[in-house]
Amino acid sequence: MTRKLEEFQPLDDKIVRMYTCGPSIYQLPHIGNYRTFLYEDILVRYLEYLGYAVERTLFITDVEDKAIAEAQKERVALQNLTNKNISAFVHEFKKLGAKKPTHIARSSQSVRQAVQIIETLLKKGCAYWHQGNVYYDVLKFKGFGRLYRRDMSRWPKKKKRFHKDTYPGNRWNLGDFILWHGCREGNKACWDTSIGKGRPAWNVQDPSMALKTQGMQADIYCGGVDNMIRHHDYVIAITQAVTGKRFARFWLHGEHLFVEGRKMSKSLGNIVYPKDLIERGCEWQHIRFFLINGYYRKRLNFTFDRFKKACDRLHEFKDMVNWLQKVKSTIESSDRRAVRLIGKLNEEFEANMNNDLHVKDAFDALFEIVSRLCSLAEKGKMSITDSQGAIKTLKRIDHVFQVIF
Repeated sequence: MTRKLEEFQPLDDKIVRMYTCGPSIYQLPHIGNYRTFLYEDILVRYLEYLGYAVERTLFITDVEDKAIAEAQKERVALQNLTNKNISAFVHEFKKLGAKKPTHIARSSQSVRQAVQIIETLLKKGCAYWHQGNVYYDVLKFKGFGRLYRRDMSRWPKKKKRFHKDTYPGNRWNLGDFILWHGCREGNKACWDTSIGKGRPAWNVQDPSMALKTQGMQADIYCGGVDNMIRHHDYVIAITQAVTGKRFARFWLHGEHLFVEGRKMSKSLGNIVYPKDLIERGCEWQHIRFFLINGYYRKRLNFTFDRFKKACDRLHEFKDMVNWLQKVKSTIESSDRRAVRLIGKLNEEFEANMNNDLHVKDAFDALFEIVSRLCSLAEKGKMSITDSQGAIKTLKRIDHVFQVIF
């Protein structure tokens, strides 16, 4: 929110509450989606490394315009489509070394909470009915657009409404956004509720899943950079209008992953899924390493050449670690340089990770230190006890990375 690096302080000293935007499950997630989910996993694991308990809710949008259209296109029931894709997502999520979230929430299972939120917004005058739908009047929320830095002077004087859950492109919809889709003839995704028959729109679904799991106040909210457009500011407006409290202090947004310098899209035919790489003989650990080995706020470009180089670098590092594990020395105490280097493993790792999760810098620092340790061990200047200490430290670090052992 401030665009500054700030020291992390949770609301509760004992537990970190974290919300993360998951997939819109009308189709399978691609490697760009997984880049986002994996930087979030790194954050969870690093907070645990530092001693925090983390309660994470992963939001899954399984009822929205695109999913309904896809189910109709494939001539299957919406639930059958989303269940199949969610099952595949959870399987791939686990294969990529991601820790299972405390809560995997589905928007279809929090309709009652969505209605509760909408009823509150209607009573407070922030929302209104129009032709069977409910819309949020953004001008009723002071400070709307603050996260994105939306220039509200450009807001139209004439009332405009936007009816879809999502819109293509990186432009703002300058007008009121939909909260509730009233059921029309032929609609299949409808619920009977206290405000009538219909379904919650996308932007009220995250708040409803939050209300059902951890409540509408958290320490950290994560997503992809696309969520800066027409989503997270809407979520803030909804939740804070209901509670009067700040929804989250820390907001993290991961940048895009491009393929051969171009954004992934169906029209270009360049979407890459994890299974595409696995079918080419890659390992899940390779995919994880490539996706985390950068700075999550900077764009990452996938090419098969760059992917191979990343895999080779990981293998080189793992070979050095394996060699350290096999050190057989007769000396009782190590060279002072080895002792200092072992101490720097934690020091360098934490310094880079504390700097807003600079994973690549952390890995590169570990690579250099382990290389120097191997050189000393080769010269017989490292004891078995110290080599075991280095491996113990690296195993603790690998709780976060999940790629070394």
